[in-house]
Amino acid sequence: MRIPLWQVDAFADRPFTGNPAAVCPLEQWLPEATMQAVAAENNLSETAFFVRRSDGEYDLRWFTPRSEVDLCGHATLASAWIVTRELEPARTRVVFHTRSGPLAVTRAGDELSMALPARPPHTVEEPAALASALGVTPVSTVRARDLVAVYARAEDVRALRPDMTAIEALEGEFAVCVTAPGTGADADVDFVSRFFAPAKGVPEDPVTGSSHATLVPYWAARLGKKVLRARQTSARGGELRCQLEGERVVLTGRAVTVLSGVMTL
Repeated sequence: MRIPLWQVDAFADRPFTGNPAAVCPLEQWLPEATMQAVAAENNLSETAFFVRRSDGEYDLRWFTPRSEVDLCGHATLASAWIVTRELEPARTRVVFHTRSGPLAVTRAGDELSMALPARPPHTVEEPAALASALGVTPVSTVRARDLVAVYARAEDVRALRPDMTAIEALEGEFAVCVTAPGTGADADVDFVSRFFAPAKGVPEDPVTGSSHATLVPYWAARLGKKVLRARQTSARGGELRCQLEGERVVLTGRAVTVLSGVMTL
């Protein structure tokens, strides 16, 4: 069996930045074990698989090297990029049906805007092992799907050197996101973040769309604004324009295709 495969750097305007995702359009679903094996072979944060429906929309699933996930922003952006640039270039809007409901992505030139379900966080007590796992005690902690550790300065987030073994032990309950307001060299953005999910085979995710479903409502409430600029301060880095629209978070960014080919199974 031969399936097409693209590798796309999402939330990026040039190669080797942003977050790479593998994108595999399918005529019909492969066995789940096969899709997981393909994702492990690709060894990227996520591999996206989608199948075109009779109504012209798509069913979409995402796999890390170790497991299927319920929401992935950057691989959704990458999938829309391939649909609108390679498979159906006349289209400017794509709807994907996923475990997290329908996700619409629109393209305007080289920019893609994706609407994710908002996941506002609630304040929680800091887990006892969190500070030692991150190396620095956060100012506060909140949680929606994942735990978010909040720091006072962007410099604090950039300087973190987490103990990945300790983070993985925590991750039986949640992945860990860290965030802070834009300060210092990052004063040109509203907030920064990083994201750690070693138990899913992703020690540090370069740019995490799904975490912004929580970060945007949090910072919108804290800063009193609904349009925000965000930066994920991983080694590769990524920029996102964000807007809170009721119960949706709209993320806008660019994408770059860096590889195309065929996988033989």
